Amino acid sequence: MPASTKPDFRSYAAPSLGYALFATRWLQAPLYFGLVAAQGVYVYKFFNELWHLVLNIISGQADETHVMLAVLKLVDVVMIANLLIMVIVGGYETFVSRIGLQGHRDQPEWLSHVNSNVLKVKLATAIVGISSVHLLQMFVDVSHTSQHSLLWGTVIHMAFILSAAILAYMSGPMESHGHAGPGLGGPPHRDGDSGFADASEPCSILQEMSGPVPPPRHTIPAQANATARTVKKTDEPQPSQPTEGTTTLETREAAGADARIVAAGFPAHKSLEDFDADRQRPHDWETVTRLAALDFVDAHANAVFLGPPGTGKTHLAIALAMRACRAGHNVRFATATEWVARLTEAQNTGRLGEELTRLDQYDLIVVDEIGYVPFTPEATNLLFRLVSHRYERGSVLVTGDKSFGRWADVFGDDPVTFAMIDRLAHHADVITLKGDSYRLRSYHPDAALTSPDA
Repeated sequence: MPASTKPDFRSYAAPSLGYALFATRWLQAPLYFGLVAAQGVYVYKFFNELWHLVLNIISGQADETHVMLAVLKLVDVVMIANLLIMVIVGGYETFVSRIGLQGHRDQPEWLSHVNSNVLKVKLATAIVGISSVHLLQMFVDVSHTSQHSLLWGTVIHMAFILSAAILAYMSGPMESHGHAGPGLGGPPHRDGDSGFADASEPCSILQEMSGPVPPPRHTIPAQANATARTVKKTDEPQPSQPTEGTTTLETREAAGADARIVAAGFPAHKSLEDFDADRQRPHDWETVTRLAALDFVDAHANAVFLGPPGTGKTHLAIALAMRACRAGHNVRFATATEWVARLTEAQNTGRLGEELTRLDQYDLIVVDEIGYVPFTPEATNLLFRLVSHRYERGSVLVTGDKSFGRWADVFGDDPVTFAMIDRLAHHADVITLKGDSYRLRSYHPDAALTSPDA
């Protein structure tokens, strides 16, 4: 028998030491609670100044200059209190632990995208604002301020402005380097067992994993009519390898587009030019062409394709979504069942709000195959949360085999169903496709299956 191998204690020492060092961040927590006490001091100072101002006005002892100086003091106190709030909340969130405000209705706007660079720039800007108030106080009370104080006050204020400008200039490239999307550093991230890849996966690793772009598993002959040919042919997979005359920038853009397409999770690659519009009954192809301009993504609007199975709903959805990827948008594709599974997992772990906020990184999400299987009330509520969260915030592209009037058969005759339709259909282009299944085109016409909705 082979000799048993004893575990090397050093294999445990390194992670344990790292965890111990990481745990020392909690030593900063009391510092932030100390700043909370300082916040209370400024609250007292504010109302004390306000009380004296009111008394002086009532007694007639306050002239215009006195009132202006007193108001500036109040503004100064408020701005310092705002600075404290940014340091307390932003610093704790950045350097100690997440507060978990994602999805909370009172979450500050700046906290949703805060990081160390953003926090430093905001703090520098707040300091410039406070310095401006102090300098204004000097000029208002210029008769009691020496020229020496005015000179140095101005110089110090300009130094604050210059340092804030330099900090903002330096943090810009660092922010772009850290969030340039696919193509920059770090291992790929996957969301647990749901199989969803993060849109920020690195380009090089994604291309390594994916290899050459595969051809569609079910290739549809390119027999589009003349109107379809008016759509600019940009949906064909573009090579990422540089060719003669190709600039470095174009190569990077092509690589980024390929990475976004892989990260989107499309089951196949489709294009509008490959859509066989001649086999479908007349539908609003002009609207499809307009959607191909992707203005609806920029406007945070929606698109809905409804029709029987095999009429090309998923084909059109993938084609439009791939165009969005090549235009620089982050996209996520999944079936309705897969979206429910993802949101259910997040809800079971108590992070549904955080997951919905995390999906804001996608400019467009595709919810495919609504209507093929019925959903439980819990699943309906989760899809409603998704649609409601993205309402006027991000675009949703939906495909389904039933008209809105029959969604109650899928989700139940419940107010949540109608509320979901209301938010989805508002600011949406709804396109209905009709015809027999394209997949059954080789069958005898008498044997072709036609959906009741046709």
